[in-house]
Amino acid sequence: MKVTDHIAQANKTLISFEVLPPLKGKSITSIYDHLDPLMEFKPSWINVTYHRSETMFKKKLDGSFEKVDVRKRPGTVGICAAIMNHYQVDAVPHMICGGFSRRETEDALIDLNFLGIDNVLVLRGDAAKNEAAFEPEPDGNRYAIDLLKQVASLNSGIYIDEDILNGGKTRFCIGVAGYPEKHFEAPNLNIDLKRLKEKVDAGAEYIMTQMFFDNSKYFAFVDACRLAGINVPIIPGLKPLTNKKQLSILPRIFHVDLPTELSEEIMKCKNDAECEIVGTEWMIQQSKELKQNGVPVLHYYTLGKPKVIWNVVSKLV
Repeated sequence: MKVTDHIAQANKTLISFEVLPPLKGKSITSIYDHLDPLMEFKPSWINVTYHRSETMFKKKLDGSFEKVDVRKRPGTVGICAAIMNHYQVDAVPHMICGGFSRRETEDALIDLNFLGIDNVLVLRGDAAKNEAAFEPEPDGNRYAIDLLKQVASLNSGIYIDEDILNGGKTRFCIGVAGYPEKHFEAPNLNIDLKRLKEKVDAGAEYIMTQMFFDNSKYFAFVDACRLAGINVPIIPGLKPLTNKKQLSILPRIFHVDLPTELSEEIMKCKNDAECEIVGTEWMIQQSKELKQNGVPVLHYYTLGKPKVIWNVVSKLV
C-alpha cells in the first residue's frame, strides 16, 4: 500500500520506523532482531536507507595503489523485500543520486516494481567523503528533483531507451525530504521552500522531515509550507539523543539546533545511561505534543537504538 493511502485511510496518528542496512557480512537476522521488539506497535511501513559506495585505495604487491569502490551497506532492495515478506508490512526504500547512473537507478526501480514495492523516498544524498561538494556520477542525477522526475517518468511508462514503446508503468508513491531548519546548502528558508514546492509540483506526494528537537520549528515549517502552496502530508522525523558526543556531532553533520534546555540537561549527565534517560523523556514529550496536534505520522529514526524507540512509543499507545 502507498504511504499516502495509509495516511488517507488512518483515523489516528500512524507510526513508522527507519533502519540501516546491515554492514556487509551481516545477515538479515540483524534487521529482524532490530525490528522484532518494535513490531508490536504495528508500524504502517519501514524505511530502509540507501548508501553510496566509498572510494578506497588498496595497496598492491608491487607497492602501487588500486582504486576500489566499496559499498559497506549493500542490499536495500533485498532488505525491503525481506521485510515485506517477513512482517507483512510495507517497506520504503531510499533512492539516492550519489554513486548511481540513471541506468543503474532505472534498473533498481524496475527490480522494486517487480517485487511489488510501490513507495520510494528520493534524496540527493551526501557528497562522497573525498569530495568537498556533491558530484553526480557520469550520466547520474545531480539533484533530488532530477531523480524524482526519473521516477515520475517510469510511472508514465517512459524509459531511458527511447525504443521502448508502450513500456509498463510503475506506480511508485514518491516522497521527498524537508528541512524544518532549512537545507544547509540553501541560502535561506524561502529558497529552500521554493525548491521543495518544485518537487511537489513535479510529483512528490509527501514530505519526510529531517530530525528536529524543537517542535516549534516543525510547526513553523508546516505553516510556511502551506503558505507556499505545499499541501501534501508532512511527516515529522524523530531521532533520540543518547550521549554527549551528539551535542556536537548532530549540529555538525545534520545541521540541526539543539534546544538549550535539552543540551544543558545532557551536559549534567554523568554517563551515557543518564543521557539516554534524558533523551528518551525529551522524545516522549516531543511525540505526545506532535500527536496531540494531529500529525499524520510519527516517523522514528531507530538507527541502532530500538530499545529507546520502544520506550518512547510504548508511552504513546
